[in-house]
Amino acid sequence: MRKLIIVIVAFLLAAAAGGYWWSGQPLSLKQPLIDLQVKSGDGAQQISANAVKAGVEAPSWLLDLWLRIGGRAGNFKAGAYEIKQGDTPRTFLNKLIKGEFAMRKVRIGEGWNIRQVRAALGKADALRHDTQGMSDEQLMEALGRPGHPEGMFFPDTYKYAKYSSDVELLKLAMRTMDRKLEAAWEGRDPNLPVKNQYDLLKLASIVEKETGHSADRTMVASVFSNRLKIGMRLQTDPTVIYGIGESFDGNLRRKDLETDTPYNSYTRAGLPPTPISMPGAAALSAAANPAESKALYFVARGDGTSQFSETLTEHNRAVNKYIRGR
Repeated sequence: MRKLIIVIVAFLLAAAAGGYWWSGQPLSLKQPLIDLQVKSGDGAQQISANAVKAGVEAPSWLLDLWLRIGGRAGNFKAGAYEIKQGDTPRTFLNKLIKGEFAMRKVRIGEGWNIRQVRAALGKADALRHDTQGMSDEQLMEALGRPGHPEGMFFPDTYKYAKYSSDVELLKLAMRTMDRKLEAAWEGRDPNLPVKNQYDLLKLASIVEKETGHSADRTMVASVFSNRLKIGMRLQTDPTVIYGIGESFDGNLRRKDLETDTPYNSYTRAGLPPTPISMPGAAALSAAANPAESKALYFVARGDGTSQFSETLTEHNRAVNKYIRGR
């Protein structure tokens, strides 16, 4: 009897040692990357069966046994996972326990408008397009923020779990903009000629579109701030272009500057009714704290920088020099 017990114990120890060795060996896969969707409530048996069905070449019962031994009931995180070449049963178990989901990235660029943002999300890899076909108004309703979407999403590179919803990603970008805008508002120049955070967002969106060189950003903000203080029209081309919308062909004509729209800052005073782009952190900071100057005009030098002027006479000279070559 004693010998039998010794044999059984030896067998169990050998099996345990063999199982531990196996758990550290790379899993054999039918393709370099296996997608695995774990649903809420899936246990070791269901996950193992699904993994084998997806292309993991291992005995389902063995994988099931390992997940049961190493995991705890109800401790597997539901979500989308990737099993890659080199992954072992141990790393697979750790992914399930820690919720190391398959992640992807998408970028929202500084100065983009809402059409560009939605186009980028529409092309994003493995992102569920729940907002596809929605109008801008319906989109904001889905986000719980009725209103206009322009300027509401902070430009950044965002990570998202594979097969997650674009609604959740946009909510994250919106919350990020809320925080950045609030911080800029709290640290603003007390003499800033804007009434609220939304006006600051509008101003920052213009600064974003008008800045060709980062070092000029606070001076660009100063020009528009100075104009607002004296009731001078902003006269900025990007607002006109935004008002033209998708029909803009890349060529801004005199008739466009003279055609009144809610966004034409040549025909209307003050800020536009909404932001015209998604401003980044630097534009928000510059709009909140413009450079101290009396500049009311600026013109592009042709090298990405701008020439700033306090008077129309100085500005006209700069235009003749840098634009007309006189």
